[in-house]
Amino acid sequence: MAGSAKATVFIDNERVIVTEYRFAVGDNTGWHRHSHDYVVVPLMDGRVRLVTAEGDSFAEMKKGVPYFRTEGVEHDVVNANDGEYGFIEIELK
Repeated sequence: MAGSAKATVFIDNERVIVTEYRFAVGDNTGWHRHSHDYVVVPLMDGRVRLVTAEGDSFAEMKKGVPYFRTEGVEHDVVNANDGEYGFIEIELK
C-alpha cells in the first residue's frame, strides 16, 4: 500500500489495529487487500471512490455511522470530495 493519504496508527496490539486515514483532495490509500475483518468509522460526511478489479463505485459516508467488511476485500480508496476527508479503520485480528 503506497497511497498518498496520511495513515496514523493509534493502536496495534494482539487484538486490533486502529488507524486514522486523512485524505487531501484526490488522495488515496493505494491498492491493498484486507487481511482482517474491519470496521470503518467516518469522521465526517463525504464520498469516497472505491477502485476494484470489477471497476469503480462510489460510497456515501455519514459522520459517525460505521460499516463492517470481511477480510479479503481488495481495493484502492480515493477521496472524492472537494475538501479533506477522513475515517478511522479498526481491523480485528
